[in-house]
Amino acid sequence: MEQIKNKIGFICDMDGVIYHGSRILDGVPEFLSWMITSGKKFVFLTNSAERTPHELSMKLGRMGLDISPDHFYTSAMATAEFLSNQKPDSTAYVIGEAALTKALYDRGIYMNDVNPDYVVVGETRSYNFEKIEKAIDLVLKGAKLIGTNPDITGPTERGIMPATGSLIAPIEIATGRKAYFVGKPNPLMLRHGLKKLDCHSADIAFIGDRMDTDIIAGIESNVDTVLVLSGVTAREDIDRFPYRPKYILNSVKDLVK
Repeated sequence: MEQIKNKIGFICDMDGVIYHGSRILDGVPEFLSWMITSGKKFVFLTNSAERTPHELSMKLGRMGLDISPDHFYTSAMATAEFLSNQKPDSTAYVIGEAALTKALYDRGIYMNDVNPDYVVVGETRSYNFEKIEKAIDLVLKGAKLIGTNPDITGPTERGIMPATGSLIAPIEIATGRKAYFVGKPNPLMLRHGLKKLDCHSADIAFIGDRMDTDIIAGIESNVDTVLVLSGVTAREDIDRFPYRPKYILNSVKDLVK
């Protein structure tokens, strides 16, 4: 436990680590207070591309947690940074929410539904056949297919819903082109988090609740991993994977007992 507490900074997943839906998990306020009073650097990393950092800050604010927007980094932001580095001043046809479009605009990537460089897909509730049809046509004409994250499903207040991996699958199948996914477990996400914290990987611990995205991303980024059992992974699930987290906690509450 002391090895974790002595880290300079923390990269934390959100759903299953900090909250479930609109409910803050037990011990989270104390954990955040400890990080702030101890002078720890921290950033929340989320595969969701639906909300901007400001909206995430407001969401936590409604749950009683005062965290400024600069502590959040999303897969939409990582996708925008990836594309701007790959091809500056490129264009994209986007299937996703306003937060994804804004992240792309902020990095100089503009909307184009005629001859875009990329088709970008993220979580959205405005998914329809017309958009799928358009995306398939553009990919077949040469646009590169990009997903903000590979998650097949995601938890919501109404239960499990399809996520980006499910939404992009019909486009992959119809075109025969595989998408490139930027979000976890792609190590790019954690490297962006490290850059944001301005820390070396040895000085950071990554706290997550999913073996298949969080823990493998941490391992592949050479960051010490902390699996919390407050989300989707149960202790008996761990042996199903060919890799293990460095630390296992019931929840972040264990860090402030």
